[in-house]
Amino acid sequence: MNKSVKSIKSKRPNKSVPKWLYVLGIVPVVLAIAGWQSWSWWTWATSPIATKKETAKTVQIKIAPGTASQEIGRQLETAGLIRSSNAWKVWSLWLSQQDKQGGFKSGTYELSSDLSLPDIASQIWKGKVVQTSFTIKEGWSLKEMAAYFETQGFFSAEEFLAATREIPKDKYSWLPNDLPHLEGFLYPETYKLPSDRITPQAVINEMLYQFEQVALPVYQQHQSSTEMSLLEWVTLASIVEKESVVPVERPLIAGVFTNRLQKGMRLESDPTVEYGLSIKQTADKPLTIAQVRTPSPYNTYVNGGLPPGPIASPAVGSLEATLNPDKTEYIFFVARYDGTHVFSKTLQEHVAATNAIRRQRQSQRS
Repeated sequence: MNKSVKSIKSKRPNKSVPKWLYVLGIVPVVLAIAGWQSWSWWTWATSPIATKKETAKTVQIKIAPGTASQEIGRQLETAGLIRSSNAWKVWSLWLSQQDKQGGFKSGTYELSSDLSLPDIASQIWKGKVVQTSFTIKEGWSLKEMAAYFETQGFFSAEEFLAATREIPKDKYSWLPNDLPHLEGFLYPETYKLPSDRITPQAVINEMLYQFEQVALPVYQQHQSSTEMSLLEWVTLASIVEKESVVPVERPLIAGVFTNRLQKGMRLESDPTVEYGLSIKQTADKPLTIAQVRTPSPYNTYVNGGLPPGPIASPAVGSLEATLNPDKTEYIFFVARYDGTHVFSKTLQEHVAATNAIRRQRQSQRS
């Protein structure tokens, strides 16, 4: 046998080495390749579709109650927000193991294509739905709120007013008995609600809850030291709210009204006349004598004591001022038309102040 043949034969595997040792050498390589491919796919499948902020798109997704997680994944994939509904299924299973009491929440979501699959899943799992804010201003009446909601496109003014005539005593037992509507008890504040859940009942519930949290404790703290019922307190505070433009004057105005009530004098508050007649006076068009003399349950020029209910929603400043009025000898005040007032102790002083303000107004016109 020649030398070259011997050399080739010497390089052949040793038949005495078991085949399973070669298999053991191949398996790790195969597993490593499979693992790398799986990891590469997972990284791709869960990464954001949009790689740059400027190329990202925002999509609104509405998830109906009871929608299965697989269907949510298909919705997101169709909308171009995730790459793979299969990856969504895997991540959903992982989430359910981590939080066995949780789940995906229904609602409307605003999601961006520059978010990763886990980030999108987290938002829906936590229920971070699209919210709409609305602001109820201090001193607004129910009619002003109704007009605002209609202008915002939430619902009609009549729908809101009809809902305010339903008194939820079962949920808010502290509400006074025999209320015709919720005037005065819908607390002025800025609120946020899920966009697809804004109804008259929902916004009313939020405002009543806020009154319960902010206003009611103020009354309860002073309940032993005041003779006013809850309804009387809110009613007087609503008049103070409408008369006060400058917050610092609230306690003084409350002091004037308290003095008048104690002396048996009529409150003679213009806002009560406006409320009773559903009108609004201005600096250029003040109330007429005929309007002031027009009978109405709310007209405090005609009727003694407090009107039958609030005329607006008072904020906490007016509510507190009504329970802690300034001790003063003033029993009159007249508006200067700059937000402040001139206060007087006697009718003679009040008439003089009123005439002076009128003359000043007329000179400014001319």
